[in-house]
Amino acid sequence: MRTSAGLLLYRHRGGTLEVLLVHPGGPFWAKKDAGAWSIPKGEVDGEESALEAAKREFEEETGFEPPGGSYRPLGALRQKSGKNVEAWAVRGDCDAAAVRSHTFRVEWPPRSGREREFPEIDRAAWFALEEASRRILPGQRGFLDALASAAPGEESERA
Repeated sequence: MRTSAGLLLYRHRGGTLEVLLVHPGGPFWAKKDAGAWSIPKGEVDGEESALEAAKREFEEETGFEPPGGSYRPLGALRQKSGKNVEAWAVRGDCDAAAVRSHTFRVEWPPRSGREREFPEIDRAAWFALEEASRRILPGQRGFLDALASAAPGEESERA
């Protein structure tokens, strides 16, 4: 069974808990929004731990180094595809507009014989939990619930 791993970056802004989500690139996802966003994630290589894979994938998909600090496990969720996704929450901040991801090649348009290159992630954004729940892939909503249950408040993180 394939396993992916990812990071759910969170921050507090004006007393609101926000999370960073990414939108997949490529023609299939171009016009999809609600229910299409994801945490930055990718497949675990057999020679690395799931947390190491999550950190590597975060950097590949966003162009940012994963933040230092405490990584809180959010558990694993089985996706509709049958893949398991493990996630960790970590407090951090970044400029979502500056995201730069790796690219992939695909035949486009289909059966045209021409390949085009697309970014793995075409954009990223910060969302309050309620909006993030609307935007994220349904199979990953459990990570938002786990974060909401486990994330310390802004005041306790400043202490």
